[in-house]
Amino acid sequence: MKEPRIKMKKRAARTRTRLKKRAGGLPRLSVFRSNKYIYAQVIDDTKGATLAQASSLEKGAKIKAPGTAEAAGAVGKLIAERARKAGVSAVVFDRGGYIYHGRVKALAEAARDGGLKF
Repeated sequence: MKEPRIKMKKRAARTRTRLKKRAGGLPRLSVFRSNKYIYAQVIDDTKGATLAQASSLEKGAKIKAPGTAEAAGAVGKLIAERARKAGVSAVVFDRGGYIYHGRVKALAEAARDGGLKF
């Protein structure tokens, strides 16, 4: 049986390949979820640059419990705000190898509510 991390990396690569075909030049909202924190980046793949980033680790985010769906929602709103300041209004959502459920879903919905289109 393959290691879970190897299987996840394969899922992430498969997802990213599909996204790049459909992106049409849009930046990518990438999510990384650890057991304790959640991180989000808006990445311009044509330039290879990060346009905006946010995480539940930040002190300014005022997150009480960083490993919860509420914290993911706060990070989603924060990344949407920072992306809009960077001039990004539409992105493609890169969930990586994670299932669109729980914290990943909360982050995505909060980013949509914050004004990002995807």
